[in-house]
Amino acid sequence: MQPTWRWYGPNDVITLSEIRQTGATGIVTALHEVPNGTVWSIDDINARRALIEKAGLKWSVIESVPVPEAIKQGLSQRDELINNFCQTLRNLAACGLTRVCYNFMPLLDWSRTDLAYPMPEGGLALRFEHIDFAAFDLFILQRDNAEQDYSDEEIAAAKDRFEALDESSKQQLLNNLIAGLPGADEHYDLERFRSTLKDYAAIDRDQLRENLRYFLAAVVPVAQECGVKLAIHPDDPPFPLMGLPRIVSTAEDARWLLNALPSPANGLTFCTGSYGVRADNDLVAMIREFGENIHFVHLRSTRREDNRVGGSFHEAAHLDGDVDMVAVIQALLEQEDSQQAKGQDSLPMRPDHGHSLLDDNARQTAPGYPLYGRMRGLAELRGVEMAVRRLASGAVG
Repeated sequence: MQPTWRWYGPNDVITLSEIRQTGATGIVTALHEVPNGTVWSIDDINARRALIEKAGLKWSVIESVPVPEAIKQGLSQRDELINNFCQTLRNLAACGLTRVCYNFMPLLDWSRTDLAYPMPEGGLALRFEHIDFAAFDLFILQRDNAEQDYSDEEIAAAKDRFEALDESSKQQLLNNLIAGLPGADEHYDLERFRSTLKDYAAIDRDQLRENLRYFLAAVVPVAQECGVKLAIHPDDPPFPLMGLPRIVSTAEDARWLLNALPSPANGLTFCTGSYGVRADNDLVAMIREFGENIHFVHLRSTRREDNRVGGSFHEAAHLDGDVDMVAVIQALLEQEDSQQAKGQDSLPMRPDHGHSLLDDNARQTAPGYPLYGRMRGLAELRGVEMAVRRLASGAVG
């Protein structure tokens, strides 16, 4: 697999020259400065690509071309915005960039209640804590009918948790959940978030699926025509939040997506951390079923703190947690070999998230995207890949 690294552009505190020293050869990035729904120009794309190549790296994957909320909601302006998305795909292909990650999560990208959860060895991790989230949903956001999503015991525990928070802690919880994390398409304050949340009141799981189907029907033929591989990222976390439906959380969801518009261009970003939060997702079986349509891989591991859907979890070290990373990498390499036998490129993967280690906090890196934590993860993942390759070839033992 090609080792890649998520980079947030020229304003990222981690530089391209530092990334080259991590062992990554590819860059995963986007034109984050371009407003959502706007066409990415060929000149801007080429300028960013030249900057990356000057550092001795390759722009391997676009993550992400944002899907505006109007498309997810099926509003009247979606056709114009979809046309803009399609033109961006054409422009990327004209610049030689042919793997595009995107997501269809309503309103929020990934969500965590704690961005600096202390780990026993001293690092800091991302965490989603169910009762903290309920405290936010019920008593800070004060979402209509939110109590229907929680048991009486959970409501009581959330009330106790909320009442124990000082004003600074309440604001921090608010910021963590809706102010906009790295990679998020939008940034919200509380009132705007409440207002935008109401726009989804009439959109259930079936309707959101239909809106995704409509989007795919327009963009997949364009992607196939210009040789672009689309790779949808799963929901993070992979369960409904704040009454918002989730439609890319399980093997059944992935199966529906690929069957909705069968095409080599319609594929998956296989994120082991997102899918791995759910105990009912068999990651190795999913890789073997969907391998031909896995166009990009995020490798990370999560630790479920209980096994129920919607429960608490935290980011584990890359070779720890509930993901059997050795088995996952073995299955991915089998799929990569199959794809390469058909003349396709190597499968790009990146170490996703990571613990903040050493002086990562002093550098003020983005939550989940430290230098040393991801570098450790990348080294571990590359080591597993090499060991699996050597064992498969009979060169060891």
